Amino acid sequence: MGNRRPLPLYGEGSPFCRAGVHAKGPDGKEEILKQTMKLRSGATIPQVTADEAVQRHYLTRSVLNKMHLMPAGDPIAYDENTDGSITYFFDPSRVVEAPPELWYAPAQKTETHTTENGVQLVRMSTKRAASCGYYTKERLDQMNYDVIEEPVAYTLRNDKSMIYFYDKKTAVRRPLTCVECGKDIRYRRKLCRACFEADLAVRRAEGDAHRAEHYHMKRERVLFFDLELTGVYNHDEILSVSIVDGTGKVIMDTLVKPAHKKKWKQTEKIHGITPAMVEDAPSLIELTPRIKEIFAEADILIAYGISTDYSHIKYIYDTEAEREALHKKARCAANEFVRFQSEHYPDMVHASLGDAMERLEIAWDGVAHTSIADTIGCAKVWEKLFPNYYDN
Repeated sequence: MGNRRPLPLYGEGSPFCRAGVHAKGPDGKEEILKQTMKLRSGATIPQVTADEAVQRHYLTRSVLNKMHLMPAGDPIAYDENTDGSITYFFDPSRVVEAPPELWYAPAQKTETHTTENGVQLVRMSTKRAASCGYYTKERLDQMNYDVIEEPVAYTLRNDKSMIYFYDKKTAVRRPLTCVECGKDIRYRRKLCRACFEADLAVRRAEGDAHRAEHYHMKRERVLFFDLELTGVYNHDEILSVSIVDGTGKVIMDTLVKPAHKKKWKQTEKIHGITPAMVEDAPSLIELTPRIKEIFAEADILIAYGISTDYSHIKYIYDTEAEREALHKKARCAANEFVRFQSEHYPDMVHASLGDAMERLEIAWDGVAHTSIADTIGCAKVWEKLFPNYYDN
């Protein structure tokens, strides 16, 4: 904590930001009409005077305490006290009743304390305060928060000295520091920029070595496949199957007639397969023996986003052992591209097959989002990522 640099409560670098609301005056010049504060939730609230708050029927915490109520949402306005602390005002339509055990416990008298600013605080136990989201200043400091509002409750130590509780909701969250050096503000992956760049260099070197490794795979025994489906759920069915080997040879490319689904309007817009197109196509049951034969001869099965394809193709196998054997052969090109992207282009956030082909400067063969074009594209992405994957 000793190395932590103090941060402004408002303005640049602060989760809270105060600014003026600008408008044109009678003389045409721009002037500030009201001060505003931006909360951590993203809401912007205006500064109002105590009199304005009364006119608008806003409630302070002190009034809420007297009415046995608690705020149910963000404050809707604020005012700055002479000592620099903040008083928040709350919407009377967005409050809830305080916990019954706090106010209505039999034979229990509610103890209160009034601060120098006239705010009435209620005494409560530490456990009760935590359940309301109230913590001591020291605890909030440990949680990386700065207190700017007056206390909202209190308790007493054994020696009768007072401990104040503050609302975490209206405390200012300090930017977290790097988990590696503990000095600078986090940039990415919980690291500051310098530590992130150092970590990125290590990860990039490891990834490049992984992709440059010689795997000595035989092209004809590495298969790429893709399915087009009626939807993405387990109950959806396969509409097409395409399989290509590492030499570029098309092993299978066929439409499939679903057994139950009659229409699939949403996915039809993506892959273009209509119910009429599959009317005379073979069923999956008819194709299963050939697909099993093709997959059995493969050492590796690769797809772009293989989890979806595997979750549907696995049902052509009857036993869990057969499905597990298929899963052991499976590799995901999408996962490998995401790793490459995070190591070389950390600012990129999208990682579809189209994104991968664009980033790796690969041209489409055929129409994108058809199973054969996606399969060929996946094979090209894989070879671009792993130039030494095959025994040439």
